[in-house]
Amino acid sequence: MHLAAHFPGVNTTTVWADTDSRSQIEFSSFAHLARTAERGLFDFFFLAEGLRLREHKGRIHDLDVVGRPESITVLNALAAVTERLGLAATVDATFNEPYELARRFATLDHLSGGRAAWNVVTSSDAFTGENFRRGGYLDRAERYPRAAEFLDIARELWDSWTPGGIPRPFAHRGRHFDIAGEFTLPRSPQGHPVVIQSGDSEEGREFAASAADVIFSGWGSGGYPPGRRSTWQSSLEDGRAFCTDVKRRLAKYGRARDDVKIMPRVGVVLGDTAAEAQERAAEIRRQQTSPQNALLTLEQIWGVDLSSYDPDGPLPDIGPVVDPALTQGRTRRGDTVAIAEKWRALSEEKGLSIRETVIEAGGRHFFTGTPEAVARELDEHVRREAADGFILVPHLTPGGLDEFVDRVVPLLQERGAFRTEYRGTTLRSHLGLPAPVSTG
Repeated sequence: MHLAAHFPGVNTTTVWADTDSRSQIEFSSFAHLARTAERGLFDFFFLAEGLRLREHKGRIHDLDVVGRPESITVLNALAAVTERLGLAATVDATFNEPYELARRFATLDHLSGGRAAWNVVTSSDAFTGENFRRGGYLDRAERYPRAAEFLDIARELWDSWTPGGIPRPFAHRGRHFDIAGEFTLPRSPQGHPVVIQSGDSEEGREFAASAADVIFSGWGSGGYPPGRRSTWQSSLEDGRAFCTDVKRRLAKYGRARDDVKIMPRVGVVLGDTAAEAQERAAEIRRQQTSPQNALLTLEQIWGVDLSSYDPDGPLPDIGPVVDPALTQGRTRRGDTVAIAEKWRALSEEKGLSIRETVIEAGGRHFFTGTPEAVARELDEHVRREAADGFILVPHLTPGGLDEFVDRVVPLLQERGAFRTEYRGTTLRSHLGLPAPVSTG
């Protein structure tokens, strides 16, 4: 089993009201969670990133992080206070340039001794693009072609030095990029940083199968807006179907099944009894969905201003309206009419308020129970090929991983499901990934 730690705070994961919730900005928070993950022998530490603060009717989303430091900078600092833990940063391939980003990741890989990873993401919204010189808008159909070309160039740059340490000129002329020169850094300890991709959509799955080392998939809604992640898994059987679908695509690219690791993001809630764990999970989900956030989420579906509605009252008695300008920075996708009908049926069946409906419709994204039960369930998912491992998203910063490492990891080790020591020094060795073949 492979395990990774996701620093919380993006979307609505963090329970801000908890007395143990600390800074999302101070380096001590990042260091605590990373050291806990390394103490638990995790494969890597994972940072998400947003390039613009999301707004709703001119106001910053009430549960979002404001002031998160830039990810690669944080990871370079963490390289100095960890020894084996992989260090993964989310960086957008739409709003960066190949040479500059390849250099930054190669630097992290050198400074960390071969522990760098890049979560490749794309964007097509002009709202984010307003922060960038060229206006930033990229047609949705062009996102993955640009990302694929971007990644090909990065790998060409990482391979451009000879084994003897001599830089060789490179030149690339393609649809999105036309660059030439010499790369400033020799080949890094891993050859290439590990490439992570969120491959849930059809085009994302294909891109991941062709180019990724790790697929960061979903389990339940995980705080994402409704309709945005229509293929996120919500059960063991869904996970098996997702893994089967992605791994059958690998052969066309000359890749073996184990060349890609599928790791859904999940939360874990523990209790001394099953009932205690369920009670804790219910309270966490309620705190993750504030009254304001419940209305915001519903407005993504209904497309109209719902500020006059009581979040603890019934769903609106009106149908959805398509108004993509209502909310900026949170794109609505999917059939909103079908989603609204589904949510209304759920609300009426169970007698749920707006807030309760949003919570219920959010899907399962917790493994909940005693440490023994959670260890058993995680192990079962991997043994039955519903995942190769998991990216844990704690609801607290920075101590949200402590209980899992102290109480669940030893049980996974007893079951023979998880390592008892690091056997290599690079992230590729932790993940059991083949070394990239140099094209230089």
